[in-house]
Amino acid sequence: MANPLKQLAGETAVYGLSTILARIINFLFVPFYTRLLTTASYGVVTEFMAYIAVLQVVLVLGLETGCFNFANREGVNPRKVYSNALAAVFGTSFSFLALMVLFREQISSALGYHGFGNCIIYVGGILALDSITAILFAKLRQEHKAFKFAIFKTVKILTETAANMVLFFWYPSHSAGCALNLVSQTPDFTYVIFAIFISSVVCGILFIPDLLRFSFEFDARLLRQMLSYSIPLMIASLPGIVNDFLDRILFRYFDTDPEAWRSSLGIFQAAVKLSVIMNLFIQMFRFAAEPFFFQRARDKGSRQLYAIVMDFFTAFCGLILLGVFLYLDIFALVLGKDFRSGMGVVPIMLLSYMLLGMLFNVSMWYKLSGKTNMAIWITMAGLVVTVIVNVVFMPRFSFWAAAFGHLASYLVMFVISAVLGNKYYPVPYSWKRILSLMLSIAVICVATLLIDREFFQGIAPGAVPAGKILVKLAVHSVLLIVYLAVAAFILKGRYRQALNPEA
Repeated sequence: MANPLKQLAGETAVYGLSTILARIINFLFVPFYTRLLTTASYGVVTEFMAYIAVLQVVLVLGLETGCFNFANREGVNPRKVYSNALAAVFGTSFSFLALMVLFREQISSALGYHGFGNCIIYVGGILALDSITAILFAKLRQEHKAFKFAIFKTVKILTETAANMVLFFWYPSHSAGCALNLVSQTPDFTYVIFAIFISSVVCGILFIPDLLRFSFEFDARLLRQMLSYSIPLMIASLPGIVNDFLDRILFRYFDTDPEAWRSSLGIFQAAVKLSVIMNLFIQMFRFAAEPFFFQRARDKGSRQLYAIVMDFFTAFCGLILLGVFLYLDIFALVLGKDFRSGMGVVPIMLLSYMLLGMLFNVSMWYKLSGKTNMAIWITMAGLVVTVIVNVVFMPRFSFWAAAFGHLASYLVMFVISAVLGNKYYPVPYSWKRILSLMLSIAVICVATLLIDREFFQGIAPGAVPAGKILVKLAVHSVLLIVYLAVAAFILKGRYRQALNPEA
């Protein structure tokens, strides 16, 4: 039998091709955004993207995961599963879009963006189209059509890139003759939102041939079963995604400076963007791992395999965290000068996202055991922590409270999920190995801070001669190699166990 870790790693890599490209291109736009937009305008983009992230969870109804569960059941026709999912999501998404179009001026005025009703329509269009294509992308994942998935995702991000290029570098000098008035005359947040909307339209068009060939088979009884399984996941995901983005919304009400909260939000978001590499790997892993876990759930030795996956996942996330942390001075140059005051939160967000990825692993127990209602209480606990940390500390510490709110929330959810999973769906995680990896990461970070304070105080690109910077980076590279050696020692023998998890 083929090595399951190789299958998972292979599909992760393919899904990652498009995801990497998307994240890299988005990352490459950060220098432009942080130089062409004000901190306040970038903050507005961040606020709108928070609303999109939260609302899309509602509109998809949790049916991405529901499709994986039902399409793998014996005696269930996968075509019926996806037919029902598409019908449900199409109905909710385009009803929502109609409301957004109808009340666009009232919504924009309520948010303090009077005169930007078009932007509300773009947001509604993004939500409707991305919700529909989410189910279609799930179908590609279910069928292991990773390359088609990657191609469509790549076209989507390239379209967004092209739209951004046209808007930021061509439109301002040619806008006088444009009668459509789709965006502002000078670069602002509408450029970014409109570019995303165009990419969503193109992505929807790509799926038209698939929809025309698709044989729809509606089954009301099956849909009820799917919704009864999926809606608890949606409800559970909702506080989870609210938890991820609530701080962006709370800046409006609790930031230290009520007049400049958009600027604080823009600075925080720019720093978060530098944590993109961790989020990137987690997203790649999730695309491949979710169907992988479901498909191997009935295999003997599957739980041992899940435990081994967790070990390697933790080790690789540690490499990413240290890879950014040890070269943070270089990454800081990506941002415009007005945005660099938030660089201190980057390591905190890297660790937060690492915990989020580990949470995904230990949370598979309630999806595999069917106890999806338990997810609601886990994510609610995390949401409570986020609210408390941000409401109490944001008025004093601004975006620092937002960063530590993420860290505290993900840690609480991880611990709760691990404890409950051990009770209801025990997986033999090697906590000794995991804790050893986490300890080695912490030791490297502390050692770096002590060495830098003692020998490299104030040494950063642009501040001192290049020779001293190279010495500092060389020392940091040695520390990274030390981590790799320690991680290899801790994981010694685990790869061989993956070849025969039943042993």
